[in-house]
Amino acid sequence: MTAVESRPAGVTGATPANRPFGARVGAFVALTKPRIIELLLITTVPVMFLAQRGVPDPLLVLQVVVGGYLSAGGANALNMYIDRDIDAVMTRTERRPLVTGMVSPREALVFGIALAVGSTVWLGVLVNPLSSLLALAALLFYVFVYTLGLKRRTAQNIVWGGIAGCMPVFVGWAAVTNTVSWSALVLFLVIFFWTPPHYWPLSMKVREDYERAGVPMLPVVKGNLAVAKQIVIYSWVMVAVSMALWPLADTSWLYPVSAVVLGAAWLKEAHGLYARAKAGVVGAKLKEMRLFHWSITYLTLLFVVIAVDPFMK
Repeated sequence: MTAVESRPAGVTGATPANRPFGARVGAFVALTKPRIIELLLITTVPVMFLAQRGVPDPLLVLQVVVGGYLSAGGANALNMYIDRDIDAVMTRTERRPLVTGMVSPREALVFGIALAVGSTVWLGVLVNPLSSLLALAALLFYVFVYTLGLKRRTAQNIVWGGIAGCMPVFVGWAAVTNTVSWSALVLFLVIFFWTPPHYWPLSMKVREDYERAGVPMLPVVKGNLAVAKQIVIYSWVMVAVSMALWPLADTSWLYPVSAVVLGAAWLKEAHGLYARAKAGVVGAKLKEMRLFHWSITYLTLLFVVIAVDPFMK
């Protein structure tokens, strides 16, 4: 019996008799992973401002936000349905609705499919077919390529699986212009190179969880020093790529100055983590979560600048 098989999902908590309505509603919301979706929306709405070169139609923004939430929520619910076995043996995920039994596997599957279909129709009818197809492509990639294909098979899972998280940039741009531009591609690549150094510090922190679940995250396969070195490489590429938006989108001075300052702060944290890993520091003193938390701040501030920049010209 493997570690994943040692505690079947859905046996650690709720039964039909003790699942109050309010808790059930909260559980279905939890299936959508709202905190992750916040990041996706942070990278969608500012791109709409850049594509519009000003304030986009507020109704369009609302329609994209709702459609984007439903699409990402459907992908996340299906991800939890597929990963319920490994979630049950990981401390970080042991309170998820499918593990506690607050939501049954069948309910999660139907819920995820319903959100996937609903979001595709919503975006196709209320926004445009291109944004709908792009959102659907992200959902299918996350479920079938990342969750089913990569996550349990390769240490490069988060690198290529991160493509799904880059797609909201295209969705936001397509919603405004009905096209995909080189500027959108640059922002896609910024998020692509941001994703591994964002997630690897967290996986370093919970390495034992992934090891117990049999998921070959890079810290499990290679160790902290190799991961920290990869983080530095990806970080430098990310910062370099971020500068390409300046000439392509013809931004004001605000964007390149902000990208340099934010990038420098990121690189300082990345190199600090590498120095500590190289010195053999382990445990709390490694401070890997400093980069994880900073990465969220970096992406948020960079995209806020992207939204504000059109008003500086």
